[in-house]
Amino acid sequence: MDLLLQIEKIINRINDFFGRGVSWLLVLMVLNVFLVVVLRYVFSYGEVWLQETYVWIHSIVFLLGSGYTLLNNGHVRIDLVYSNASRRYKALIDIIGTAIFAFPVLYFLFIKSFPFVERSWSIFEKSAEVGGLPGLFLFKSVLLVFSILFGLQFLALMINSFRVFLYNTDS
Repeated sequence: MDLLLQIEKIINRINDFFGRGVSWLLVLMVLNVFLVVVLRYVFSYGEVWLQETYVWIHSIVFLLGSGYTLLNNGHVRIDLVYSNASRRYKALIDIIGTAIFAFPVLYFLFIKSFPFVERSWSIFEKSAEVGGLPGLFLFKSVLLVFSILFGLQFLALMINSFRVFLYNTDS
């Protein structure tokens, strides 16, 4: 059990690192949106790459911050089933939900995204928009990183849930 606890702690640290890291991108995104608005409405000037930048940052924050959100219990749950339940019942729901829904969906997303990302890397894909950002292949790779980080955090949740279910007498 000590090994599983160590694995859970390592996964939690990894997602905490990524979550805190991408949170700083929000500052950059706000400044970027402010700049786009000022340039467009004050100076009647716009650049496609500036607009793509805040869309990409927004996506990266959501994708790479998902594990951090799960770590901090920030995802939406069905309160009807979950809110007033005992810790053991919540742990059982988390185990079943992770095994039946989270892992298969993340596996499917990874498997289906891999060729998409691989093709993008093979041609060093860039934005289809004139004046858009280069490096679309890097942006698409975030899908794979998301699947891994979120999957790892679900694994940590499952480890924690097994521990609560097996050793917690709170019913």
